[in-house]
Amino acid sequence: MKLQFLTAISLIIFLNSCQSEITVTEFDRLGLSEITIEELHAGYENGAFTIREVTAAYLERIENIDRKGVQLNSVLSVHPGALERAAELDAILQSDGITTPLFGIPVLLKDNIDTFDLPTTAGSRFMEHSIPAKDAFIVNQLREQGAVILGKTNLSEWANFHSSFSSSGWSGLGGQVKNPYELSRNPCGSSSGSGAATSANLAAVTIGTETNGSIVCPSNANGIVGMKPTVGLWSRSGIIPISHTTDSAGPMTRTVRDAAVLLGALAGVDEADDMTRYSDGRAYPDYTQFLNPDGISGKRIGFYTAPVGNHFRVDSLMNETIRFFEEMGAEIIELSQISETNVGGAAFNVLLYEFKDGLNHYFSSLGEDAPLKSIEHLAELTKASADERERFDRNLIFLAAEKEGLDSEEYRESLERMLLHSREQGIDRVMELHNLDAIISPTGSPAWKTDLTLGDNFKLSSSSPSARAGYPIITVPMGDLDGLPFGLSIFGTAWSEPVLLEIAYSFEQNRPRRIVPQFLP
Repeated sequence: MKLQFLTAISLIIFLNSCQSEITVTEFDRLGLSEITIEELHAGYENGAFTIREVTAAYLERIENIDRKGVQLNSVLSVHPGALERAAELDAILQSDGITTPLFGIPVLLKDNIDTFDLPTTAGSRFMEHSIPAKDAFIVNQLREQGAVILGKTNLSEWANFHSSFSSSGWSGLGGQVKNPYELSRNPCGSSSGSGAATSANLAAVTIGTETNGSIVCPSNANGIVGMKPTVGLWSRSGIIPISHTTDSAGPMTRTVRDAAVLLGALAGVDEADDMTRYSDGRAYPDYTQFLNPDGISGKRIGFYTAPVGNHFRVDSLMNETIRFFEEMGAEIIELSQISETNVGGAAFNVLLYEFKDGLNHYFSSLGEDAPLKSIEHLAELTKASADERERFDRNLIFLAAEKEGLDSEEYRESLERMLLHSREQGIDRVMELHNLDAIISPTGSPAWKTDLTLGDNFKLSSSSPSARAGYPIITVPMGDLDGLPFGLSIFGTAWSEPVLLEIAYSFEQNRPRRIVPQFLP
């Protein structure tokens, strides 16, 4: 009893001390908590605040919450010119008004996305001072749109493709990102910093990247909306890669509408990324046109049940969601499997080969001053550094470095097998067979306790079918267990973003489940 009393007193003292640290007067005065792109634009137009005031408030909040206070550790670097850029945009606002969908919107970028004026590190200590010569294609689009780049977010190092086991959200350069709902919990990865920062209101929106689960998992664990588009809808040039076949950047936001705004604003064909040519005629500059509050009604939706059975309380809330979909007028068809063939081994082989090829091309793009010359150079430095192998084994780096080039027969066979059974004999087959509009499944379980000794503890996941196919997926908050959020994933065939957004928006509007985090110890 005495121990319980002391624990309660300690909790009160901790929360009171955190409250004094994390209260950001200007942020609160401007009413920026949970603010959307649409609301920011309305505030700019009616004079409620300026772009510079909003930018300053976010920078102050990053300092007070991420660096001090609860020390969320989600932001690796802050842009020194953000306030100057905001002031320039205020001048344009006065003369021309709001001219683009992202005008004046403060954005944080995952730190594997190139910026010519900030380091791009992938969380690696070897890359700490690496500043590329030019922006990634999507960063150039952001600047042209009038967005304000606040800085770069921490991430799982090398986008979590470095060791046989690891802790999501950990990088050698940035340390461990914390979950804003409960600080001892994991934010999931690899876009962990982007997920935690969005949820904690450290930016209006953030951008993450995903190969398999790296947007939807942190969105699940941090109670936000996350979308990986069809590979090729957004350019990947200027992004430190894992896989040319399955990588994509994507929006991480607090609402489906904001995700739709970002999705259209950054779509476009890039000559430096050959996959984007497939988006020509399939992409939309404005995806908000598909946001229909009654978008679930009349849909035939597959329920992918393979992730079910790993946590009975998640199952219970998923069953409630299925009943809700039926009440909203959807027809549900259960799917025990999507592909009849397990292609996990082939997919892993593809990642190893493409990681080597992609990193070598990326390092080459940095020129003579590149801190790393090749993946073989990275492997050599890693083996020679006790610090690099102190916590995790780095086996994936070593395995990838030993692979041959993309002309290898093993690579070609693995790629063909993965794509066949994830596309034609996977999602495409099952959707055509059952005449489905989309497929739903629980995104994951609530966040586990961060464990730097034993690594991650994934209970369940549903991202692999869409990830291996290069097809789109969106997750939206579905509920919580003991205050820890988790999400519902909605995925489908290539270029099906309009219908996925329609269903996600309808779910969000009719069954809102977003919880504002309280930074509990």
